[in-house]
Amino acid sequence: MFCTLDRPGKGRGRILLMLAWLAVPSLALAEGGVLTLDNALRAARDNNPELAAVRWDIDIAEGERRQAGVLPNPELGWEVEDTRSGKQTTTVSVSQMFELGGKRGARLGVAGRDADIAALELERQGNVLRADVIAAFQAAVQAQEGLQLAEQSLQLSERGLQVVQGRVKAGSASPVEATRAQVQVSEVRLERGRAEQALTVAYQQLAAVTGAPMARFSRVEGRSDDDAAVPSRTALLERLEQTADMRLARLQIDQREAALALARTQRIPDLTVSVGSQYSETDRERVNVVGLSMPIPLFDRNQGNILAAARRADQARDQRNGAELRLRSEVIQALAQWGTANQEVRAFESAILPSAQQAQDTATRGFERGKFAFLDVLDAQRTLVAARLQYLQSQAQRNEARMRLERIFGDLDLASR
Repeated sequence: MFCTLDRPGKGRGRILLMLAWLAVPSLALAEGGVLTLDNALRAARDNNPELAAVRWDIDIAEGERRQAGVLPNPELGWEVEDTRSGKQTTTVSVSQMFELGGKRGARLGVAGRDADIAALELERQGNVLRADVIAAFQAAVQAQEGLQLAEQSLQLSERGLQVVQGRVKAGSASPVEATRAQVQVSEVRLERGRAEQALTVAYQQLAAVTGAPMARFSRVEGRSDDDAAVPSRTALLERLEQTADMRLARLQIDQREAALALARTQRIPDLTVSVGSQYSETDRERVNVVGLSMPIPLFDRNQGNILAAARRADQARDQRNGAELRLRSEVIQALAQWGTANQEVRAFESAILPSAQQAQDTATRGFERGKFAFLDVLDAQRTLVAARLQYLQSQAQRNEARMRLERIFGDLDLASR
């Protein structure tokens, strides 16, 4: 999700929308053995334990905010002077401490900042989880495509083996070429086995990020972002201050400033007022007692805690600057990776893959007619298989770059509006 807290009304409204989004009940994780991206996202919002743990921080912050505004309890005192019978003086009193210097307001200020940080952290974790789910989903889609390509490569190799065996029987090819073809088939079968293993791992990783102990689906299907345009660097960098990470960094500065203000209030001692009644058995009379007490800030003026709080505020400012540098670098690197991978994918789709497929078909037909050696067929097959694998790698690089940006900005489709 992409929202701002810069304007109080608008920011609080969007946080409420974020919480409502997280509260939507999940649909079935998989319908008919097919997992869709929408179902994976819903399941992750409801079942992911890390996000569930972050949600509790909001209630924890609310409890601490309530406690920060509670007044100190009064104290009931009972005192006896001279324990000899008939000579005792008994005093019963009630004491109430009154906080001075704005301590209660300062505590509420710190607790309020903690509540805002908890809400922003939930938004940030929601962005990270959403990107992780989409990344795992796209990895599963690519693993499916990898297995499909491996099976197609196996079919090509088996077809080549059949052609070679036919020519060997006809006496127009050497048995060595049949051996080479068999080796090629064995290598491609191993590649298919690795593709099957990669698919199993991708399914399990997707299940884990959605909060499921094991994959209960047999296939994934969802929308594709292949046609998504690379965002403008200028537009994204201008929106950097509105990201959850930067707003969280600014709120942490405010929280440290509020903690510094609270530490400064501790320099002022609190006043304790006592009201009671005293009865003397010797004089057989009762008198009222009123008392005031206040610590003398002679040695302890909370100077150490004030210094520590001030340095923590300075630390938060440096951390905010560091976060901005880190995010700017991450955005620039991800955009560069996305642009390069996008160009590679388009090159594979428009020229490399069609040319490799055509070369393989031509070499196979030429070998069948006796125009090419089988080494030409093997070379064409290996070139086609390598091109397909590189194509999948370029797709993976493009998806990874987009997910790096979505972890920062949330949904890029919403962020670009």
